[in-house]
Amino acid sequence: MAVKRVARGCFYDDFTEGRVFEHHWGRTLTTEDGLLFNNLTMNYNPIYFNVEYARRLGYDGMVVPPLLVMTTVLGLTVEDLSEAGGPFLGIDDVKFLRPVYAGDTLYARSKVLSRRESQSRPGWGIVEWHTTGANQRGEPVLEYRRRNLARKHDGAIAAGG
Repeated sequence: MAVKRVARGCFYDDFTEGRVFEHHWGRTLTTEDGLLFNNLTMNYNPIYFNVEYARRLGYDGMVVPPLLVMTTVLGLTVEDLSEAGGPFLGIDDVKFLRPVYAGDTLYARSKVLSRRESQSRPGWGIVEWHTTGANQRGEPVLEYRRRNLARKHDGAIAAGG
């Protein structure tokens, strides 16, 4: 069976400063998502698995672990921002703005902050985005800045695709 490759994602040349991406996928987080994440990461803070404890601390119920929220929002951005390839260079200024609960659906929006050609890697550039994750009510739940190397169109052609 032949495999057909479908190219996705943007190249360095596609990222103009100020361009906004409304990432089209959303992801609903479940109680099971949060519990599995806690167990796999050995995060045993009771606000993430004990409803009554979380309520006594003023939450509406069990809170979804913030790192799961962050990685989910980051994952929602990949198809538009980094699926075409390029090493991840880091995340800065992460702000968790409000709790996320099981049943909340997360959405992501990113804006290109800057881009510059790489000095050390011809055919590549460095792109920085500001991403906001919001719940189904449009309330921001987190924000951060992220950087990746991004291949230039002519660099992709020279590399064979």
